[in-house]
Amino acid sequence: MATTMPQHLRALERANEIRLARCQRKRDVLAGETTVADLLREMPSEIEGMRVYDLLAAQRWWGRVKTRKLMLAAQVSDSKTIGSLTDRQRGVLIAMLERRS
Repeated sequence: MATTMPQHLRALERANEIRLARCQRKRDVLAGETTVADLLREMPSEIEGMRVYDLLAAQRWWGRVKTRKLMLAAQVSDSKTIGSLTDRQRGVLIAMLERRS
């Protein structure tokens, strides 16, 4: 007789997997193994619920001011998640990030 894990424990396990994946993506950006523009272009499923602000701020030498200026110029709210970006917003962010590098 196989026992199944209760639903709330499966949900916690999934949430931990997503948190770990997001942390790894931020570490990859910081280490220069990938760029925020690449992540916005690829849109991995684990970062869809992540705030755009948090991903931008994960870059080396990016603090609150630089992150907020870029988001303001791209007309993206501080609380906007990556998955809820429109195609236009995503394109503008990618273009602005590529111009900066």
